[in-house]
Amino acid sequence: MKNNSHPTLKTVLEFLVLFAVIFFASQLLMRYVLSKDVVQGTSMQPTLENGDRLYSIRVKKPKRNDIVVINAPDRPGSLYIKRVIGMPGDTVSSKDNQLSVNGKKIAEPYLNKKFATDEINKWASQQGLDASTIKFTNDFNIKTLSSTKSAKVPAGKYFVMGDNRLVSHDSRDFGFVDKSKIQSVVVWRYWPLNQMKLY
Repeated sequence: MKNNSHPTLKTVLEFLVLFAVIFFASQLLMRYVLSKDVVQGTSMQPTLENGDRLYSIRVKKPKRNDIVVINAPDRPGSLYIKRVIGMPGDTVSSKDNQLSVNGKKIAEPYLNKKFATDEINKWASQQGLDASTIKFTNDFNIKTLSSTKSAKVPAGKYFVMGDNRLVSHDSRDFGFVDKSKIQSVVVWRYWPLNQMKLY
């Protein structure tokens, strides 16, 4: 009879080595290239909902309108998910719910009019205010905002906002975001399954 213990042992060792290689490669990938994130809060509604699960890329350079995960400038150890509105060198302002970048009116297809109206009505009801006096995006100009006070977005920095403008804590409050604070750029929502989407 032949002893098959050596081939079996070799197969087990090969499997263990392969498993170790895959494990460490995936760890390196998640540490330096990819990030798995879970949305917490309502500041990116209706684009992203609380509990949505995302993949983002750490090495991707952010562009205007990209959704980014940032290290919170005002809360060390926390992460925010926001949208890039102003790039380095841009001027940014909003008046009567119309966003302008570099003096040009910008379309915002990611904002949902029905959602905005519903949020305004809900907010007005909660605060005892007249809904007609509330703007989904309050008027602002980065030149005069107390958090920014700059005619243009400085080099190496970004101006970010949440899609749910009524509740979002963003650059209007904490100012410009340094490039080093941008952890990753969102590329895929994989959960819920029926809401999967590439960005």
